[in-house]
Amino acid sequence: MAAGARIVLGIIGALMVLGGIAGVAVGVWPAAWGVVSGAVLIGAVVLERSRYRSEAAERSAGDPGPGGGEPSAPAAPFTPTEERFIDPTTGQRLRVYLNPATGERRYYADEGRPGS
Repeated sequence: MAAGARIVLGIIGALMVLGGIAGVAVGVWPAAWGVVSGAVLIGAVVLERSRYRSEAAERSAGDPGPGGGEPSAPAAPFTPTEERFIDPTTGQRLRVYLNPATGERRYYADEGRPGS
């Protein structure tokens, strides 16, 4: 999700929480749904992940690579698999790389990669 959209949705969630609290304070009990809905929206914004990225790439807060995958070439112990697919959002062809020891999968743009 784009940073601007995350900020806007976070603000909307915060306003829903505050409005719900104000409504409950004046005795409008159905306003409690505003608190719950706003909290869920804030949680979704905070916990949302970019597509096809590892935890390490997500924590770095760097830009995603082509197709929304990892930003740089895979390193050992990741090995390419025969699995390829077209990301329906970007139209980019991605290739799956696998760490055989852990089963972790990572996704990289397929174009221009050796052995593709």
